[in-house]
Amino acid sequence: MTAHFSAKDEAAPQGVASTTPLSLRVEAMRFEASSIRSIELCDPSGRPLPPVEPGMHLDLALPGDLLRSYSLTNGPGMTDAWVIGVNRDPNSTGGSAYLCEELRVGDLLEVTLPRNTFPLTPAPAIFFAGGIGVTPILSMIRHLAAEGIDWQIVYAARSRTEAAFLPALAALDPEGTRTHLHFDDAEGAVLDLAARVAEAPEDAHLYCCGPAPMLDAFEAATAGRPPAQVHLERFHGGEVTGAETGFTVVLKRSGRELTVAPGSTIIDTLQEAGVRVSYSCRSGVCGTCETRVIEGTPDHRDNLLSERERESGKVMMICCSLAKSDRLVLDL
Repeated sequence: MTAHFSAKDEAAPQGVASTTPLSLRVEAMRFEASSIRSIELCDPSGRPLPPVEPGMHLDLALPGDLLRSYSLTNGPGMTDAWVIGVNRDPNSTGGSAYLCEELRVGDLLEVTLPRNTFPLTPAPAIFFAGGIGVTPILSMIRHLAAEGIDWQIVYAARSRTEAAFLPALAALDPEGTRTHLHFDDAEGAVLDLAARVAEAPEDAHLYCCGPAPMLDAFEAATAGRPPAQVHLERFHGGEVTGAETGFTVVLKRSGRELTVAPGSTIIDTLQEAGVRVSYSCRSGVCGTCETRVIEGTPDHRDNLLSERERESGKVMMICCSLAKSDRLVLDL
């Protein structure tokens, strides 16, 4: 099995985990909802795995030369296994279809160390989740609960059968006062997210993970709140467009110079030249392709980097971002 792992492990950018893969065994698979599975991954030798921070995800190398990112549900102290949630996407290009239909207990998977692009602030929080978007939020709730920090969740799904991890949420909220469920079929309408956000205390941190329409509504509803208290994670970015004008990419490690032609992207150009790099989403939301910039000015088009990171120009997502300068020197 081949995968899009690169060898950029030395002095990785801050917040980016090593991309050296681990070989983990599928210890268990469970139905969490009609189209959602949880997959438990363990070290074959029984050694404990590194602890997981809330909001982390990892990349799985899958057949067909695919690399796909999945969020972790782990709480503090859960080092015997890493547990991910996978939704069987009917439009799957191979990732979720393989994991939900072909993967078996006992199989080995190549896995990157987890990275965090959706960090949790240890403060009272209200979470908004849609469908499979509850996966990273479950991890966050487990960590806040362990610290005795106040939390609430508003969880929406089309129906109860499509809502994952309900028993886990019930165990964290035995009195049922923190968990607010919304099922479209029972309510006859989608969640009025704006109304729920309006009810939230001004000092609360708000988090959202779910489908694009939910995230768009969340961004609109929280536009007047302090940006530092608003957090979201997207599964997919916007449409990726190629370069308007050509530019040169220099690979510092090999000295190669490649021309990114109009209409093309950096990652397409690298692939055509036989240069293997890490990537997954190809839309600037997962962070797998984050690359250090040595010289030149990136044209950032991702949905992940902070304004400070963009202004520094020290890293970029090469799957979607381009160049403002005629020449970019990358740490590849």
